[in-house]
Amino acid sequence: MDDDKKDEVYSDFYDAVNMQPKELEEWLDTEESKSVGDNDDGESTGHRSGRRIVEIKRTDKDDLTDSQYEHMQKVVGYVNRHTAQRPDGDIENSDWRYSLMNWGHDPMKDD
Repeated sequence: MDDDKKDEVYSDFYDAVNMQPKELEEWLDTEESKSVGDNDDGESTGHRSGRRIVEIKRTDKDDLTDSQYEHMQKVVGYVNRHTAQRPDGDIENSDWRYSLMNWGHDPMKDD
């Protein structure tokens, strides 16, 4: 990935992830967070991603690895796809919102 692409991914990631590391860590500790997503090995993909997002957000831009940039791209894609599928009605306690929050995006902050 060239530097221009990295800058684009970095910007898109910080636009998509609207939760701060501490806020996301606290969310990931909740039963609601653990209740959503595919769960093959005791932890859902989204929950695992949330832990990685915290690590990325606590890493200086100059120290980010190619693997972290690849994950940032994956996060942006997930958030964009799922926000486009917003369900009707109250989302506050929905699995849809909980899944997005595992990926670092709280759609209630958009309203």
